[in-house]
Amino acid sequence: MSDKICNSLWRASSPDAPVLAPLEGRVDVDVVIVGAGFTGLSAALHLAKFGISVAVIEAQEVGFGGSGRNVGLANAGVWLEPDQLDKTIGAEAGSIMYKALAAAPDFVYGLIKEYDIQCEPVRNGTLHAGVGKTGLAQLQRRYEQMKKRGAPVQLLDAAEAQARIGSSKFNSALFDPRAGTIQPLAYARGLAHAALKEGAKLFDQSPVSKIEPAEDGWVLHTEKGQVHAEKVILATNAYSEFGVKEQARKFVPIFYSQLATKPLSDAQLASVLPNKEGVWDTCTVMSSFRLDKQGRLVFGGMGGEGSVLSNWATQRVTELFPILSKVEWGYCWTGKIAYSEDHLPHCQQLQKGLFSVAGYSGRGIGPGTVVGAELAEWLSGRRENLSIPTTVLRDISFRELRRLFYEVGAHTYHLGQQSHALD
Repeated sequence: MSDKICNSLWRASSPDAPVLAPLEGRVDVDVVIVGAGFTGLSAALHLAKFGISVAVIEAQEVGFGGSGRNVGLANAGVWLEPDQLDKTIGAEAGSIMYKALAAAPDFVYGLIKEYDIQCEPVRNGTLHAGVGKTGLAQLQRRYEQMKKRGAPVQLLDAAEAQARIGSSKFNSALFDPRAGTIQPLAYARGLAHAALKEGAKLFDQSPVSKIEPAEDGWVLHTEKGQVHAEKVILATNAYSEFGVKEQARKFVPIFYSQLATKPLSDAQLASVLPNKEGVWDTCTVMSSFRLDKQGRLVFGGMGGEGSVLSNWATQRVTELFPILSKVEWGYCWTGKIAYSEDHLPHCQQLQKGLFSVAGYSGRGIGPGTVVGAELAEWLSGRRENLSIPTTVLRDISFRELRRLFYEVGAHTYHLGQQSHALD
């Protein structure tokens, strides 16, 4: 599913991408980036602003991978609870990373404003919706830990959560006013336009066939051309087949699928997410939902697309929102998420001048944009360290079994939920 163009709602509703061409002949730059997603494009944009020559090589089209298939929630922070973040990488490093990524929505929406990126930006916050006693306990922990670190979050009780979401199926919600929603592929395309404006070189339809060291850095080969650069950033995340395939062994790929309804009626929109927040829940097999600019409900869940997921999504949406008694799906698409063992993004220096960034665990918009900009500052000597770990990762043992565990677990969950409503 990862090697074909994604005919999603986002692709159908996005402004045009810049007109690019495949790489031909020889190009010499200071930095070359593999992958035109959030990280690669943000890095290219900021390197170009600093006056550093940079080229981006994309195997398919801008936003082809996880960036263009994203849910579109521009969240603050990372997947881990803040205390767990500190425990995983240490309190000092955890604090640095937390502060940097807590401000990620400010950075994303700032770029959107600066470059007038037409990506349906709505900054009305996001809601992490609680399901069951375990979900409520999780949100209470997150609330306490985030408030301790100065986050302006609110823990909503059942009545408040149900009113904000438009569903009686949740017992709580953690509201984060810093966050919001965007049209993710439109945002990626907007970053590409901005990078070109600043002087970056972008090439699409140019899969890299070989990366090899040279006397003055690196040479990247494509079918019809090559790029010579001092430094290389591999920004392919879960789509490592388009970069260095061996990097895939550092992460577990998880499929996440989404479906979009036809536009809802005014009466339905008055009830379903009336404030237009983005939502994801606390279920082990997570699902998410939000509205787009045209009033479509975009609903997602872990697992690959297919009739089982579609049937589950239809049942789940009608359970959540009885007002949507007849769900008509207009689009369905699937993307991949890269999970590292610690659920944190990492920048690895594989060899001198060869860097790989991946592992956003489903939070690519804010962290990807920030880390891309930090990479530009770091490689240009404007900062000493990144806010994310820079440890070289070991291969994940039993990676394929772990992937199958998640995939089969999600499939089984969806089958089971078709005959049993969630508590």
